[in-house]
Amino acid sequence: MSLRAVVGHRPLLQVGASVILEDAQGRVLLQKRRDNGCWGYHGGSVELDEIVEEAAARELFEETGIVAESLQLFGLFSGPQLHHKYPNGDEVSNVDAVYLCRQWHGTLRPQQEEVEELAFFAADALPDSITPPNIPALQKWQRLKLNEQESNQHEES
Repeated sequence: MSLRAVVGHRPLLQVGASVILEDAQGRVLLQKRRDNGCWGYHGGSVELDEIVEEAAARELFEETGIVAESLQLFGLFSGPQLHHKYPNGDEVSNVDAVYLCRQWHGTLRPQQEEVEELAFFAADALPDSITPPNIPALQKWQRLKLNEQESNQHEES
């Protein structure tokens, strides 16, 4: 925030740490954001000298009340699709380290300041209004899950 006082709303390079969390049925936990009313996964900015994986786990806990037991790097996402302008006018070019979490514990507790609602969604039933910077990673996750489901169906027949 001290940097924002100097640069105003001009675009900044932002390093993000995020988590795509799955339940035992393979559904993804998404949050409806208060700032733009869109759905997305859990994450935020990496703080100075913070380990990226620890930042992802911290953001997951802060936003959902869930503790990650293990995180697996899912991908690094960047480029024009991750350029984002927040409702307050701040602009960022995100480099987002997205982790996949399938082992976790805790009770869902949405962070009141940022999260309007938490809900699980199947890969073939994602909500229409996804927050734009989350679209590339969620599309990759969705393709992965749908391919897994198709492979499982072929194995069963």
